[in-house]
Amino acid sequence: VAYSNLAEDISRLPDAYKEAHTALEVGKIFYADKNVFGYNQLGIGRLIYQLPVSICEMFIDEIFKEETLDSIDEETLITIRTFFENDLNLSETSRQLYVHRNTLVYRFEKLQRKFGLDIRAFEDALTFKLAMMVVDYIKYSKNHPS
Repeated sequence: VAYSNLAEDISRLPDAYKEAHTALEVGKIFYADKNVFGYNQLGIGRLIYQLPVSICEMFIDEIFKEETLDSIDEETLITIRTFFENDLNLSETSRQLYVHRNTLVYRFEKLQRKFGLDIRAFEDALTFKLAMMVVDYIKYSKNHPS
């Protein structure tokens, strides 16, 4: 389910429809764990959705170079997502994943050697999170050409 901003009169109905449609598309790409998407609550997903795929691909090439996000195993991806959900808190992430804190540190250092990004640092975590979202957008765009 998706909804737009409030349409004040009937003449704004086409715009409201476009907003709701955009909210549904952006929600499917970036927020698949949710069921309701408001146009005014799409955050960075809406911004990425409006970028041309070519610019997104340049960004990914710049970040990952010869590597790809697909080269990360599922366990590491779960670890990264949990770490982001816990606001970069190592202790809480290790508790939720039932792994020792040093195991997380080892996994993140391995990731840093591979991609050159230390996701324990805010700026690198932000870059990595954006890259993950951009990769999702590129995959979606290739499977759903407009």
